[in-house]
Amino acid sequence: MKKLLLLLTAILMIATSFYKKTNLEVNSKKSLSTKIEKNSGKATELSEAETLYHAIEFNNSNKLELDVFEKAILGFNNLKKAEKIDENCHLLTVCDFSLSSTQKRLWVIDLNDKKILFNSLVAHGKNTGEEFARKFSNTESSLQSSLGFYVTESTYNGSNGFSLKLHGMDKGFNDRALQRAIVMHGADYVSEDFIKSQRRIGRSWGCPAVPTALAKPIINTIKDKNVIFIYYPDENYLSSSVWLNA
Repeated sequence: MKKLLLLLTAILMIATSFYKKTNLEVNSKKSLSTKIEKNSGKATELSEAETLYHAIEFNNSNKLELDVFEKAILGFNNLKKAEKIDENCHLLTVCDFSLSSTQKRLWVIDLNDKKILFNSLVAHGKNTGEEFARKFSNTESSLQSSLGFYVTESTYNGSNGFSLKLHGMDKGFNDRALQRAIVMHGADYVSEDFIKSQRRIGRSWGCPAVPTALAKPIINTIKDKNVIFIYYPDENYLSSSVWLNA
């Protein structure tokens, strides 16, 4: 009987040891997996962007596509790391030029409060397309919109009224914005009435023009070193932008 008890005890010890070892290996693998995810800057950033996206209150506004938002956040964070914008910057404006100009395709997002401050119509350039944007340029007098990340500068009153200077941050894609006088301003042709008569909004000379009534409130909100991202699924831009590939 004593031998039987000793034998059962030995079997129990071996089984327990095996269970602990197996459990330790599983936990170790989980820990390693978590560590890899945390150490992978891009994966972590995308995960954080997705979490933030789902926390934003879009309410009655159109919902910005997750893929576009992720790219906007990636560039926004890289601009912050490069000290092109202040560390406490929390406003991000996104223009999705893959959408019809009849849609409200501009979003001003407060990343701290996780809410949409403005969702508006926005114009593309005359030679960029009719209802849909198709062609983009960084060339002076092209009358085309330019893709990429911009940092907002100061305001002024010009021929288009209250306007906002934009500093293009993507070399070769929009870095001639100041030289070309690509600015944000209000325009009467960016309106629902224009859409009803023309089935599209009017077009600018390359500027992201917004409705006249919203020009001042939007510009005063995003002026002085905040980020604007003008998006279009152009493979050359997406693979070349330093802010999307840093």
